[in-house]
Parts: sequence; structure tokens; C-alpha cells
Amino acid sequence: MPDTQPERQTLRQLIRQRRKSLTQAEQQAAAQQLVSRFQEHPGILAARRIALYLANDGELDPLPAIHWLWAQQKEVFLPVLHPFTPGHLLFLRYTATSPMTRNRYGIAEPELDVQQVVPHSMLDLICTPLVAFDATGNRLGMGGGYYDRTLACWHEHGLGPRPLGLAHDCQQVDAVPQEQWDVPLPQIITPSRCWHFA
Repeated sequence: MPDTQPERQTLRQLIRQRRKSLTQAEQQAAAQQLVSRFQEHPGILAARRIALYLANDGELDPLPAIHWLWAQQKEVFLPVLHPFTPGHLLFLRYTATSPMTRNRYGIAEPELDVQQVVPHSMLDLICTPLVAFDATGNRLGMGGGYYDRTLACWHEHGLGPRPLGLAHDCQQVDAVPQEQWDVPLPQIITPSRCWHFA
């Protein structure tokens, strides 16, 4: 398989810049539209335990959706960099009073508390951030491979929580250059629509 890393890095920089160029008003409108998508999504409505993320680097902000999920009595979890297994994530319960810290990437995450950790196999859905996606569900992340590792068991064996990508509409591209470790997503929600791939 040819090395797609230079092409992927160029695409990553392009779409990150496109995403960061959205105005604050556009970001806020997109975040509210995401709440509307959640309110009509069967998988979200049926789920009890949902992993999300806190927006960084211009990502689609799920915080208003998180507040709506809390109002529906659903449990929300956030990814935390695994302290002992590099390249892997833990998922901790997130509430309005969760003590927070910043990881080595500067991203807010709950302070590590083993009592708040849930095995990711116990989650119903994992909503993943992404940099770019195409019309077949291929996802380009930030390059760390954290979500690809998290979702590998689901991708290979159909075990564990179903992934759901979240992105701005401007993050769609014609084609995402693929590597063998990439996990394509069965669904991606953007402010304007829900894409179904599988």
C-alpha cells in the first residue's frame, strides 16, 4: 500500500484551517443544529451511555448537545488519555461538577478517577471527533490513532459501542486517503444532515 501520510497531512492542515475559519456565530449555530440532530436520531434516543468529546481546534461543539443529554437523564462520558497505555483512551463519566484538567494536547478532560471509569464495551455509542470525512464514511483524525484503536474491536468483530462521527459540513472532502488501520464510520452527523454508510 503506498504511503499516504504526506497527502493525509496536507489534507489535515487544509480542513483544520477551514474549520477554524468558521465564525463564532457559525460555530454556535452549528452546535445548536447538532442538538436538533440528536433529538431526532434513533441511536441517540435509545442510548443510555454516550461518549462524546469537548471541542478543540474548531471542532463541532457538542456541549449544548451534552446539556440536552443530561436533561434526558443520559450518562455522558469523555475520553481521557490512558496514563499507562500510550495511544489508548479511557472513558470517564462527565457531569456538570466533574473536576477537569488539561491533557498534554491542551484538551480539557476529566481528572482521572477510577470510580468514574467505564469500560468502553459498556458504552452504547462513541461520538468521535474527526478532521475530514468523505461520502463513503472514511474518517481522517488528528493522526494519533486513538479512536482507531478504540474502535478496532467493533470494526473487526462487531463488538463494543457503535461509533458516530460528528463534524461540520465543511469537513467533507471528495476522498480521504486510507491506511490499513483506519476505521470507517457507519454514520456521521453534521449540522445539516445525518449520513448513513452502513
